[in-house]
Amino acid sequence: MAGRGAAIPRYRRYSGPAVLSQGFRPFFLGAGVWAVAGMLLWSGVLLEGVPLPTAFRPAVWHAHAMLFGFVGAAMAGFLATAVPNWTGRMPIQGAPLAMLAGLWALGRLACATSGVIGAPAAMILDLLFFLALPAALAREVVAGRNWRNLPVVGATLVVAGANALVHLDPVAGVDSGYGLRLAIGAFAFLIALVGGRIVPSFTRNWLAKRDGRHRPASANRADRAVVALTGLAAAAWTGWPDHAVTGVLSGGAALANAWRLSRWQGHRTWREPLLLVLHVGYAWLAVGFGLLALAALSDAVAQTTALHALTAGAMGTMPAAVMTRATLGHTGRALTGGAGSAALFALVALAAALRLAAPMSGGGYLSLLGASALAWIAGFGLYVALYGPLQMRPR
Repeated sequence: MAGRGAAIPRYRRYSGPAVLSQGFRPFFLGAGVWAVAGMLLWSGVLLEGVPLPTAFRPAVWHAHAMLFGFVGAAMAGFLATAVPNWTGRMPIQGAPLAMLAGLWALGRLACATSGVIGAPAAMILDLLFFLALPAALAREVVAGRNWRNLPVVGATLVVAGANALVHLDPVAGVDSGYGLRLAIGAFAFLIALVGGRIVPSFTRNWLAKRDGRHRPASANRADRAVVALTGLAAAAWTGWPDHAVTGVLSGGAALANAWRLSRWQGHRTWREPLLLVLHVGYAWLAVGFGLLALAALSDAVAQTTALHALTAGAMGTMPAAVMTRATLGHTGRALTGGAGSAALFALVALAAALRLAAPMSGGGYLSLLGASALAWIAGFGLYVALYGPLQMRPR
């Protein structure tokens, strides 16, 4: 995300609130706050039976809140900051950025109260953000003739379509699950596509300053094939989660992404939490597809366990890593993680591990779910405490 910011003069001319000066600021702050608030609400529903006035089934609301609320905000913050750097155009800031962030917040409120305002109204209000974001990004990519990043815009459109499908279920009185699977698949594809750029790039830059002998392997056709296979496996899982072909494709995606990760010299980054966590986040992608393969080909793993490896694992850890690094870099701080950053990364990873272990614990299921939720809340609460003030202050 960094590298071309100095060529964008509007950063220097902007005189409004600091939180609206760059895309990452309101969205990363919102993602952190919602990660905590959304999990607190879900814990109350799951563990205490607190009613939530939503038209969704409670478990569907939880999945939607984390995918389209938390991950959606993290995606928006990253892309609203990265796309201007990629295209060399002026960033989204000020009133347009406030409008985008406001639409995201409106969607969270609408979904949580859809049982009161009605499912159709909630769908319309929530989709406003998920249509406005790709429209804004597409305008920048096309105007900058940055055709290489059109697939990123396409992935955000898939996320918008997935959101519409999730909303259509309560409107139609069905529970298909297609929308949630499509969203998970789209976000997994984005991690393979964008993560496959930033993880080796950041690792290469860091190693170049410390060890000129070891560098991540350069991207080649094999990397593009891995991304394509990941997208194919995600598409197959979206439509036919239990089919043997899905199992084979998912197993192939797991092995291919593990091989790809092994070429990035991640074991040499253990001294720097900001880098190590990126490799851990990408590793969850391989683990998730491996578990999806087992779930499709056998009864050894439940589908819910496999999907939590992708969601709580990859889609929890990778946003935490990117949000932390981007906040430091774009506010002029040194790109190094201290004890606080290491603790929040460990807590988020622990939350994912506990969630995967819960179904295998027998009578300890609810206890582990509670512990997982607590670790998640503590991790992202720490993120908000450490990095929220930086997002509110000028660079």
